[in-house]
Order: sequence, then structure tokens, then C-alpha cells
Amino acid sequence: MITVNNLSVQFGGSVLFKQVDLQFTAGNCYGIIGANGAGKSTFLKVLSGELDSTTGSVSIQPGVRMSILQQDQFQYDAYTVMDTVIMGNQHLYDVMKEKDALYEKPDFSEEDGLRAAELEAEFAEMDGWEAESDASRILQGLGIPVENHYDLMGDTDPRMKVKVLLARALFGKPDIVMLDEPTNNLDIEAINWLEDFLLDYEGTVIVVSHDRHFLNTVCTHIVDIDYGKIKMYVGNYDFWYESSQLIQSLIKNKNKRNAEKIEELQTFIARFAANKAKSKQATSRRKLLDKLTIEEMPASSRRYPFVGFTPEREVGKDILFVTDVSKTVDGVKLLDKVTFNLKKGDKIAFVGENELAQTVMFKILMGEMEPDEGSVKWGQTTSQSYLPKDNTEYFEGHTESLVDWIREFSAKKDDVYLRGFLGRMLFSGEDVFKPVNVLSGGEKVRCMLSRMMLSGANVVLMDQPTNHLDMESIQAVNKGLIAFPGNILLASHDHEMLQSVANRIIEFQPDGTILDRVGTYDEYLEWKLGRSL
Repeated sequence: MITVNNLSVQFGGSVLFKQVDLQFTAGNCYGIIGANGAGKSTFLKVLSGELDSTTGSVSIQPGVRMSILQQDQFQYDAYTVMDTVIMGNQHLYDVMKEKDALYEKPDFSEEDGLRAAELEAEFAEMDGWEAESDASRILQGLGIPVENHYDLMGDTDPRMKVKVLLARALFGKPDIVMLDEPTNNLDIEAINWLEDFLLDYEGTVIVVSHDRHFLNTVCTHIVDIDYGKIKMYVGNYDFWYESSQLIQSLIKNKNKRNAEKIEELQTFIARFAANKAKSKQATSRRKLLDKLTIEEMPASSRRYPFVGFTPEREVGKDILFVTDVSKTVDGVKLLDKVTFNLKKGDKIAFVGENELAQTVMFKILMGEMEPDEGSVKWGQTTSQSYLPKDNTEYFEGHTESLVDWIREFSAKKDDVYLRGFLGRMLFSGEDVFKPVNVLSGGEKVRCMLSRMMLSGANVVLMDQPTNHLDMESIQAVNKGLIAFPGNILLASHDHEMLQSVANRIIEFQPDGTILDRVGTYDEYLEWKLGRSL
């Protein structure tokens, strides 16, 4: 379906990747992975024809229709939601509009009739009469109700626009679908629907994503951009990750054995080279030494931060009591008599479509917002550390360097300690002197994580911690939360994180109430599916 031959991409003397030879075929889903800046989105744009390569070629089978997830949320503001989706098959949309325009003419001629007949035949051949029902099915699957299908895109909530643009990319059974971060800003239900859709899809899917569960569920192949090269592996993300870790381990062990042997030989040669009785042995060992080499490990562009939370004290019996908490914001009741307690060992996931209610709950728990009714009581032995969904207030207007910013939250104030600590969070060299207000979104989240790690808190609260993070940082956060011995309150779209961390699920429902269930995230989903049948 798509053939890549001797492809290379270079920007201003810097080579992103070179000598790429790949084939993408129908019936498979290819997940493109790589560290931030490795060139994932660039590679997708080259495949789609949006960007030219420096050398090589991309060949697509003639007659094949390609669909791409658009990123510009304002591009279709003048169109309805329904029209935007159907425009995913531009030729069908053009035929439909030309046909409608002909029928609306007051002076409908014989020539117009002949043209209309041609258009009707073409329209029917493209299943045009099913277009609106097909578009509606996709929109509903992604969580957009029927009453919004004919709204103007310009009047549509930005969170819903993301879903409309995704529906546009999926509409009309394209032969090739290219999706750049399709799960961003999608709720869990929409992600699950998308996974099912792609599993049944018969064409070629090429997707860039940081969502490990999504890649594991839908991908048949992983396309890894690293070392300035692009390689394709059969299997899903976990299979690729375990295999790559094993290979790296084997190379390290081999190098270690070789290094030890070289050191042994060098010592022998140094001791006996001048000894006539041993000179023959020394010469033979020098020859053996010449044959031994340390295998050069490719310098990976991947960097894994260290994320670990160490509580200064263990929590006691009384941890958290939330009693009949209600809160109305802008006339909408987000929380309605919410009651739950936190027990020792609880790692709770906040889930559900009502994400604003989750954020408000976090703010009430942290004392940043007062409830309209009810109470929140923390136990005397508890200390809390919080990662908000919006960290703007921690950085906006702050011009101090990163090392000075983190100093405020650290008991140890000396530069050596702070720079060493920041180094584990991938801030090295001159990075630590950058003003914090110019940091990227991912860098700011790593700063917030650093702040939390220094707090020594025994209760960790996180509202969408994976936003802006790359795969390596997400994995580091995931490991840190699994290892944390204290209590956790976590809201996330990351299925893998929810499943591996949480032992209790609280679902925030649209009416402001909650459902509280003990068990893993997958057990909760299975229970919820059983209720809907």
C-alpha cells in the first residue's frame, strides 16, 4: 500500500533519519514511537505528502484514498459538524453539494437534469445515501450526541471539536488512515470506542501516540525512530519494549565481559612483556587483545527521568473523610453530596466524563476551593502533595532560574544537591539556569514532579499527570506511583497507569454524584459493561 525507499530527512544540517526502507500494508496498524524531537510527526507528514523528504521516495498505490487527522480546530468553523465529518471524503462531499445546488436552481434545465443523473449514479456508488447515518454513528461512538450533529463548528466546544476532526478522519472507509495523537483530550469511553473501530478496520492505519494501552490494543507493528534510523518491528508496544530492553541488556553484558577480559589481558601484558620467559604468552595475548572490541551501543535519543516519591512518615489510621460535599460552578452542579473516605493503602482513580468535577474535587481537597456544602477532613498524620491539571500559576510571571525555583521547595539549598536532583529529572548543564517561565509543557510537568518528590508527602494527588509528557516520562511516573507506599488520588486518561496503580475506582457522574468501587480499573470497566448489557 505504501512503500518507503531510501528515505532521509534533514533540517539545516541536522539529520532526523536516513536510509529508511519500509512497507505499510492493508490490514495492519503501525504505531510510530520515538523520543520527543525524534521526528515522529515529521515522518507522518512525509508519508502523507505534506512534507518533502531530502532524499528517497514514498510510493502509494494508485487509486488509494488517504485520510489524515487534521490538527487545526478552526479550519471548519463555517461548516456544520455533519458537513465537517462528511468532508473526510472530499469527493463525496463535492458531489453531494453540486447535486443539491442543481436541484435548488429555479431554472432547472435539461442539461442540469443529465448532470444530476450522473451525479446521482456516482453518489449512490459511493454509498452517499448512507453518508449522514454513517457519520452520525461515528460521532455518537465518540460521544457527540445527535442534537449537536448540525451545530456550527464555530459554536462547538473545543473538546468536542477534537472528536469531530477524528470522526472526519475515520469517515467513509478510507484505504489509509494517518492519526497523530488521536487519543489526546479523549475521554476513556471515546478511546475504547476508537480502539474497537480500529480493530475492525480493514485498511492501513499509521498512528503516532504516547498512549501505551492504545498502542498495545490496536498495533500489529511498531515503527521505532531512534539512533537516526527508523526500524519496523512486528508486535505491539509491550512486545517491542521488552525486546528492546532485553537486547540492550545483552549488549551491556557482552560489553562488560569483554571489558573485564581486556583489562585482564592488559594487566598480564604489562606485567610480563619485559619478562623473557613470559614474552611469548604476552605476545599471544596482545594478539587476542587486538581482536577484542567493546561493541559500540548506539546513543539512543531516549532519556528516562527518575520519578520516586518517598514519604517522610507513615500515615496513621485516619487519612481523609469527605462528607456530603456539594459544589456548583457557573450554575452547573458538579458535585452533589459526595461522600467517601480514604483508607490505608488506597490508591484511588478518579474517572468518568465529568472531568471538571474531578478537578474541582481536587481543588476542594487541597483547600484551593470551598465546598458549598459538606466537609473535608484530613488526618493529623497526613501530608499532601498535589499536581494540578493547570500549573500556570507556578510559572507565569516567574523569571527565576530553574535551580532557584526548585530551591524554594527543598530542605537542602546547596547548588550541588539541587543540580544533581534536577539531573535525574533530565535537566542538565545550562538547562538548570533557564527561566522557568520559558520551559515547555513537558518540562514544567517535570518541574512539578520534582517539587512533589522533594515534599516527602504521604498522600499524592495528581490531576492528569501525563499531559505534555513523552512516553519515557510517562513510564517513569507510572513506576514511581506503583512503588509509592502511601495513598494516591489520581485522575488520568492513561489506561495502563490506571490499571497498574489503582486498587479503587471513583466515577464522577454527570449529575454530580459518584460511584465508588474497590478493584482494578479493568475490573471496573468489566462491571460497567455488564451493567449496560
